[in-house]
Amino acid sequence: MPERSTTLPDDLRADVQTLWDYHDMHHELRPADVGIGLGSHDLGVATFTAELFHAGMFPLIVFTGANAPTTVERFPRGEAVHYREHALELGVPDDAILVEPEARNTGDNITLTRELLDTRGIEVRSVTLISRPYQQRRAYATCKKLWPEVDVICASRPLPLDEYIESIGDVDRVINMLVGDTQRITVYAERGFAIPQEVPSDVEEAHNHLIDKGFTMRLV
Repeated sequence: MPERSTTLPDDLRADVQTLWDYHDMHHELRPADVGIGLGSHDLGVATFTAELFHAGMFPLIVFTGANAPTTVERFPRGEAVHYREHALELGVPDDAILVEPEARNTGDNITLTRELLDTRGIEVRSVTLISRPYQQRRAYATCKKLWPEVDVICASRPLPLDEYIESIGDVDRVINMLVGDTQRITVYAERGFAIPQEVPSDVEEAHNHLIDKGFTMRLV
């Protein structure tokens, strides 16, 4: 198998950076009732969730996620289960973590986490959604649709684009995911899965340029 590149080509940089900046909600961190770590292939989500817990941003964590085709090999016992184990290694106490192991998409992440907290009798007025950087906007729009009464902010590891690509180890994967998440902002709102979000013209242009370059693996 050829080695995957972690170098962002110069001719793609401007378009990729445009999408990267668009998905960052630029929310200011503040204390919340619960931090929700959204399962994915990126273990950095669990790392940053643990860091925010230790910083006193929330007293309770919910890790949510089963598996997707992109994660089953890396996290065979499920995304949320592996996230929990990683957070325990980082010093988060076991009694501060709940696991929701069934969610298979972002809508499930929100709905099933809400149901889990309800069954535990935990009142939630505010949440911090911790996700991959390019999942922030979609996670926000989904939460506002499915849990509109809760105060929600989004957070991700504060890495520059090149450092994030290096941490994932595959530039093509990151670009494909960025392109797919950008499409989902519009498509999922049209399907009633999320609230609408404005897509500026420069984002549309960058998105189309990258599709034309062949980054179509994550399109729906």
